[in-house]
Amino acid sequence: MNKFAAVTRSLLGWGIVVGPFYLILGVAQGLLRDGFDFSRHALSHLANGPWGLVQTVNFILSGLMVIAAAIGIARVVGKKCVMAWFLVVFGAGMLLAAFFPADPVDGFPPGTPVGTPTSISTTGLLHFAVAGIGFIALMVSCFVSSVTFKRLGERYLSWLSLGAGTVIVLGFFGGPALGGSGIVGIWVAVVTGWIWLGVVSWRTYQISPDPNCE
Repeated sequence: MNKFAAVTRSLLGWGIVVGPFYLILGVAQGLLRDGFDFSRHALSHLANGPWGLVQTVNFILSGLMVIAAAIGIARVVGKKCVMAWFLVVFGAGMLLAAFFPADPVDGFPPGTPVGTPTSISTTGLLHFAVAGIGFIALMVSCFVSSVTFKRLGERYLSWLSLGAGTVIVLGFFGGPALGGSGIVGIWVAVVTGWIWLGVVSWRTYQISPDPNCE
């Protein structure tokens, strides 16, 4: 068996798994925890309160899976694959976000004053900073991959990447126009990003060398 190819496919598998893992675990917490409102709170806010460790672990494991997928993509496309390096930054942003939790906000967790907070802690500010850098890296990865896949003859992935990058930009930066202080836009951007990574990882998995072929 070709061990290099086997490891590569294993790494790419995490890119397929990570989106559903992050969203299912996050949504389950949102449904089970008192005071959480999907229209007012981002999944980041789940890191607060008695069960906050669950979301912290979600960030850590998801960040590691993104980095693993990025390495797998680079092994297939080439070491100079720029999109993969930006994906690594996105994954690293998730890891750092785990250690700098967002502040309690707008009634969550229970006992937190309702409404927009009048101040932000240093930890909360760092959370938004690293999350913002991560999202920007994800956007850039989408746009760069559009060019990469076009060069490789993968026109479907090229257009998908261009579209995903555009949706993430509009969702993340134009979110307030959708209401909910930008929460709806963030949800759109997050879900789009995970779908894009899953499809890219799956297609890269398909075109990667077969481990059973020497």
